[in-house]
Amino acid sequence: SRQAAVGKGSHWHMDRTLNHSPRIAVIGSGNVATHLAKAVTRAGYKLSIYNHRCESASRLASAVGATAVADLDALDADIYIIAIKDDAIASLAASVAGRKGLWLHTSGSVDMKVFDGVVDSYGVLYPMQTFSKDADVDMTEVPFFIEGCNGDVTRAIRELASSLSHKVIEVSSANRVKLHIAAVFACNFTNYMWAQSADILESIGADFSVMHPLIKATLDKTLTMSPHDGQTGPARRGDVDIIKKHLSMLSGVKHKLYETLSTDIMNEYHHNLTDHQS
Repeated sequence: SRQAAVGKGSHWHMDRTLNHSPRIAVIGSGNVATHLAKAVTRAGYKLSIYNHRCESASRLASAVGATAVADLDALDADIYIIAIKDDAIASLAASVAGRKGLWLHTSGSVDMKVFDGVVDSYGVLYPMQTFSKDADVDMTEVPFFIEGCNGDVTRAIRELASSLSHKVIEVSSANRVKLHIAAVFACNFTNYMWAQSADILESIGADFSVMHPLIKATLDKTLTMSPHDGQTGPARRGDVDIIKKHLSMLSGVKHKLYETLSTDIMNEYHHNLTDHQS
């Protein structure tokens, strides 16, 4: 028979070779839930999916070969993975108070303690990656940051994560938030800058694809040297005249972003804003 957590300190076994493969439920059907569902089924687990929008759960379940469940109270699994918006995790956790099984959320910034006093076995399974439903992701290369409420639970989460990815790291809630912040800078803010670039290119009838070689070269350089050493551009050189010319051609958000970032970069590399040497 399958084994599940029965309380604090209970010992979890996830030895699939002994036919003890845990039943897994994914709660949610968004970007993260979609890619986790694909990874879980690819790893051979029996999967059920719940979402408050039944049609969304049915679509995802059909796509990955899982079972859609229309009622949260009817969801029956050994491991529950909550992959929903951060601000909805606490209320969902409260709604499952007293339920058995291992409960995990996938957020980078929600403390593990959101489950404290609600369920006995809980933790975090945070895949640090940008997810879009239609963009393929090799989950085996995605770093999974994990945390458990006790040693046995942490080992169980590690075993699950290790079946999905080659990169599993244990980290505290406090440090996971900092990882999430770093990811926002490295990914979300960077993508927003690309959107600003695309707007400027569109204004002159150019396609964003002209930036692809530059983006690829920048990424390659970032992967081989430190971002600090790889910084280039007018602000890095202290070229104030060019910066002023660019600012005169910008307005609104783009002007604010360009000015703020240029000032910060100049402060980082020159400290003296009157230094115009390249």
